Amino acid sequence: MEENRENSMPDLLDLQEFDEEALKKESEEVLNMRLMTADNAVFTRTDGGFLSLRFEEKSYDRVGIYLTFPLTNPEEFISVREADEKAKEIGMIRSLQDMPEDVQDMIREQVRLRYFMPVIRKVMEVKDEYGYAYWYVQTDYGTCRFTTNMGGDAVVALGEARYQITDIDGNRYELPDLYALSVMERKKLDLFI
Repeated sequence: MEENRENSMPDLLDLQEFDEEALKKESEEVLNMRLMTADNAVFTRTDGGFLSLRFEEKSYDRVGIYLTFPLTNPEEFISVREADEKAKEIGMIRSLQDMPEDVQDMIREQVRLRYFMPVIRKVMEVKDEYGYAYWYVQTDYGTCRFTTNMGGDAVVALGEARYQITDIDGNRYELPDLYALSVMERKKLDLFI
């Protein structure tokens, strides 16, 4: 009986070799940066409003757009990835300016959707209760209420007076200039910034 079990089990050494080869191949693909240009990449909008791509003789029904430097350099080094849970990179756009204007518009639209971050224009109220901060603000998309954790990294400085605030659901808000707020508004933020 033990003999049958041994014969039916795959050799562990064979599995390790297979895994090593697959890992080596995947590593080589990751390290090989493929630049996308107007000459080798064709982006089109799908009926559902997503992006599809034809690149290096291969078609992708849907792709995702990711910024390498979303806060400091959103127009360069744009990663184009497969639209599945692994989000494997297909290629990189060195500069958005190198692409045709209609493609620039499509990519900017996808970036706005992925990196949706309302800008806080006015702080009406912020109160602290039981380890949470309850915010009531005016954004460029209207009034909004959200909750953040008091501890941790809910409020992150992006510069001398620029902040990113992340609520408990993972939504992000930008406070582009703390000093553009009134003295009373800044006073409301003393505990949080």
